Amino acid sequence: MTADAVPLSTGVLRRTVLIVAALNLTYFVVELVVALSIGSVALLADSIDFLEDTAVNLLIALALGWSLVARARVGRVLAIVLLIPAIAVIVQLVLKVGDPEPPAALPLIIAAAGAAVVNLVAALLLARIRSAGGSMVGAAWYVARNDVIINLAIVAMGVVTLWVATGWPDIVLGTLIVVLNGRAAFEVWRLAGEETLAARALAGDDVDD
Repeated sequence: MTADAVPLSTGVLRRTVLIVAALNLTYFVVELVVALSIGSVALLADSIDFLEDTAVNLLIALALGWSLVARARVGRVLAIVLLIPAIAVIVQLVLKVGDPEPPAALPLIIAAAGAAVVNLVAALLLARIRSAGGSMVGAAWYVARNDVIINLAIVAMGVVTLWVATGWPDIVLGTLIVVLNGRAAFEVWRLAGEETLAARALAGDDVDD
């Protein structure tokens, strides 16, 4: 039997997502302070992601143990929640285009590297319980995985900013964050749809292919 096939108790699932929530909340504060002090749109958007991730994991901790139907509904709500940071980034992008001042590169690189470590730990923790947690834990895992990609991109953007001394790399990365959040929302919505079909099948309803 593989590790993914081992049944996990609700207590184990809840404890794991609460640990992830605590990690996200802690680094939200760290990244927010740095982002505001250096004027980075990408880092500010990523700090918002950390706050969003905290809320998502807390909601998961409350919803674990619910029925497939209830979990699928929460999964769809989370898919919508995933788009909230994208909206915030769009607003900041508009403002940044009007004044493309470069952020301080070194603090940006350090903060983003730390964020990558935090999100990697969160993704690894969630990967262990992903198959047992359904669309809700799938939502948290997709977010953590995408955030690792974003963090590494921010590190690369900081290096580029050292060379070009302009805020345009920050603007381009903000666009990437919007795309990644949109992709994550789509995947979570799809997983929730699969759980809805599974619930209907268990109830004996006809499910069209």
